[in-house]
Order: sequence, then structure tokens, then C-alpha cells
Amino acid sequence: MKTTLTVALLIGTLCGAAQSTHAQGAAQAAKEQSADGAQQIAALGDLKLRSGTVIHDFRLGYRTFGQLNAAKSNAILWPSWLGGTTQDLVQFVGPDKVVDNTKYFVVLVDAIGDGISSSPSNSSTQARLAFPEFTIRDMVESEHRLATEVLHLTHLHAVMGISMGGMQTFEWVMAYPDFMDVGVPMAGSPQSTSYDKLLWTTQMDALRLDPEWKGGQGTHPMTGGFALYGEIGTMNVTSPAYRVAHTNPQDFEKFIEGARKELAGNAATACDAIRQREAINALDIPAEFGETMEQAAKSVHAKLLVVISPADHMVNPTPAAAFAGMMGAAVLTLDSPCGHLSLGCISAGPIVAKFLADPTSVQSMTLHEAAGH
Repeated sequence: MKTTLTVALLIGTLCGAAQSTHAQGAAQAAKEQSADGAQQIAALGDLKLRSGTVIHDFRLGYRTFGQLNAAKSNAILWPSWLGGTTQDLVQFVGPDKVVDNTKYFVVLVDAIGDGISSSPSNSSTQARLAFPEFTIRDMVESEHRLATEVLHLTHLHAVMGISMGGMQTFEWVMAYPDFMDVGVPMAGSPQSTSYDKLLWTTQMDALRLDPEWKGGQGTHPMTGGFALYGEIGTMNVTSPAYRVAHTNPQDFEKFIEGARKELAGNAATACDAIRQREAINALDIPAEFGETMEQAAKSVHAKLLVVISPADHMVNPTPAAAFAGMMGAAVLTLDSPCGHLSLGCISAGPIVAKFLADPTSVQSMTLHEAAGH
């Protein structure tokens, strides 16, 4: 999940060493991605939310790569993480990357509230806090409409995602258990813990306390609010051990100044951040279906590879690990003090790619960060 661009940069190594082994293939991928992969917008009319409220003139951003095969069996859907957009995900698509677009038809989706799809900051009729609260399930329902109504897909090979994208993956395999063959939730969760909620609530409070918030109607930069919001995110996106190892006390002032300046925005963009965090705070997939965690896990039909880091302080890994254990899913554990950014410190991409190609070939395992990372 973004503390924003920090995540986009560090998670980049998810692709792993395989990226550098075939330079010619990578160059070809770049050419192909210049031909497809363009930002597209699907106009879906009204989107009725689970609460009964409606997002009017709903628009969903997406990008596609590769070609659908004759059997229509090679489609992969990958939604964006918190605060991220599909542009952040393009780095993972291509030959020798996590998802090979010469084999798969890849659909990257901008989740509701990311500033590309319909959001508080860009809605002409439901601007800012007039934009209704939505849930992770609402994100999935909008993506299902994209898949079925716009792309005319009746089945997906896989749904996958990082962080809030992983949360959407858990939601997908529960809401549409026969719609995909496999799911790969990475650093995601089926249920927000009290610690998760404390983190997201604290960030929202930091934004609302800025003098330029003005009940969501301010137009000037919220310098103080976003600075504190950035500090909170930076503190949680890795572990204490990581921070101690990577920032000398003598360098702290320079470090914290960078964290404060990393993010900027006004009340409109703050509304986007708040609405997406409200969706995460409300995440409780078993309760949504009126089931226990064990019942929910056993109702999943897709094969899952659940990727977690025990040191994740941003999305607590306990519910994801429990869900995987209850359904007998493979768990890829990343042993790294990088915490939520462990996908950027340990190369998991080749294993994820192997699982996509043959789910039976991957068993539970732990990957350890290389010494001196």
C-alpha cells in the first residue's frame, strides 16, 4: 500500500532476477506495452453499492496487455493497491516478469477511489464527501462488471493483487468462487485487525486535523496533515528493525523531512485517501457472508497462493495465514524486516509466476532475505 511512491519503487523487485536474464525479451515487452496497456475508462452507468447507495456515472479505469486465447482461459485480473493506480502495476507485466503477457491476457484495474476510476476527487456530481462510502466488495463488484459487461469474460485464470489488491483477491474468491482457477493475494487480508484499523484511523485523523481540511471542502494544500499522514505511513510500512538498520540517528532529520514531503494534496485528494481507508477498515469477509473464518475458507474453490510477511506492520498477516491454513492453501512466507515492503526485498516473482502456470507445483515455503540486503 502506498506510503505512495515508496511502495511502487521498493516492490519493483517482486519481478526478481529473471528480469535481467532476457534483455531482448524485456525490450520486446516494452514495445508491446507501448502498443497495448494504454489507460482505458469503462463507463458503467450507475454502480449500486452494497449499502444501497449509488455512485452515479460510474467510470472504471483499466489497462489490458496481451491477447485472449481461443478458449478464453488465460485472463488474469490484477487490481490496484491503496492509493496506487494501474500505472504502478505495469512494471510487473511482460516476458520474464511476474505475469507474461505473451501467455496471458492481463487486465489491470484501477480500484474505486484511486483518482483514476470514479473517486471523491474527480466526481462531477458526488464530489468529495458527497461521494458515498464504498467497500472492498464494491470494488470487486465493479471489476466483475468490467470483466463480464465490457470484456465479455465468463471466467478468469487468476485474480491477484498486492496489499489492498490482495484484499480484493480474497473478496473475489469468496464472492465468485467459480469465476477463477487461482488467486494470489500478496500482503493482503480477508479481515482487518484492530491494529490495521488503528493505523488507518490514525492516518485519517491526521488529515482531518489539518486546518485546510475544512470538512472536506478545502482547496489549499494540506501541508501539515499530509506530512503527519506520511510519517505514520513510513513508520508502519517497514519494521522497527528495518528502520534501525537503514537510518542512522544522525541522519534522522533528513530522513523525516523526506517522509513529510513525499506526499502532498488538498482536501479533494484527502477524501480519496479517507474513502479507501474506510473501505479497508470495514473489511471482514467472513462476517459479510455470515460465516466463520473456517466456513469462509472452506467455501473457496480456487487454488490459492497466499503471500505474507510476519514483519508486516501495515496489513497484519494473521488473518491471511489463518485463512490459508483453514483451506489448506500454499503459503509463501517472506522472512524479512522489510515488512509490508518485503516483496521489494525478496524476489517472490518467479514463484508466483510458477504458481500461475501450475498451481500444483508450489508448496508452502519460506524465503529468507539475502544477507546484506
